[in-house]
Amino acid sequence: MKFRVTLEPDFESGGYVVSCPSLPGCHSQGETQEEALANIREAIHAYLESLKKHNQPIPTEAEVEVDVGA
Repeated sequence: MKFRVTLEPDFESGGYVVSCPSLPGCHSQGETQEEALANIREAIHAYLESLKKHNQPIPTEAEVEVDVGA
């Protein structure tokens, strides 16, 4: 199973912030990009386990392209 994540530098405290838009509230961080990505994998796994435990559906990702003009 694959989920798209966003990875952004944290200019205030350093490191990186990463989130999974398909899973509301699923965020993590790390000192390096590699650490942040490893941490979000862990967070996604825990999120999915919680959904299963509570008999909630696992979201499927939908990719939408939006034209914002020039």
